[in-house]
Amino acid sequence: MNAHSPLDTFPNVVEDQLKPIDAAALFDVERASHPPRILMLYGSVRERSYSRLATEEAARILRKLGAEVRVFNPAGLPLPDSAPADHPKVKELRDLSLWSEGQVWCSPERHGSMTGIMKAQIDWLPLSLGGVRPTQGRTLAVMQVCGGSQSFNAVNQLRILGRWMRMFTIPNQSSVAKAFVEFDEAGRMKLSPYYNRIVDVMEELVKFTLLLRDRADYLTDRYSERVESAEAVSKRVNQRSI
Repeated sequence: MNAHSPLDTFPNVVEDQLKPIDAAALFDVERASHPPRILMLYGSVRERSYSRLATEEAARILRKLGAEVRVFNPAGLPLPDSAPADHPKVKELRDLSLWSEGQVWCSPERHGSMTGIMKAQIDWLPLSLGGVRPTQGRTLAVMQVCGGSQSFNAVNQLRILGRWMRMFTIPNQSSVAKAFVEFDEAGRMKLSPYYNRIVDVMEELVKFTLLLRDRADYLTDRYSERVESAEAVSKRVNQRSI
């Protein structure tokens, strides 16, 4: 039998936790039939909030595409760490995130950045909550509204946050320039290339959600976490045997 080449060995690898990827495990899966569940967050509490209006317009599109949509109102949400986790608004936000299979984050750009209201909502979502992850494996679409010329500062920051929250952020995005001229008095968005782009983004979000939601657990299964889990189980067994 031929000896293994040094290139075929790996230092400190737990062999039973590192195996060839099984394509059948990825594709041979029963598909859920319920509508994709989308949570929408926006970053302003102004009476005429253009991020809220853009979010509501996107929600109408999502429903037309067959999704079940819930929009979180950030009014009354306390600053992160200024209230207990059982605060009603915090609990509402976390429950909605657990319910969701995909999310839409839409922020105004303020001082070249997302708003504090937008960031506070994301900061209230922990990476792990009682062994369950409120964001990991979910799809994400990012949007922003601008008071002046088109910018991408907020959506770029939201993408960083989405990656940090271990979400699948879709390639497409929306940035609406001079949002104050893009909505009529009733709050409906006017027909324009900006509107068409939002339709594109929502279509893409629903497609990615349908593709990924049934295999999110498999796609986010990590070698390092399997090793940690195996070590924890071994430690408990050893403690019981003492």
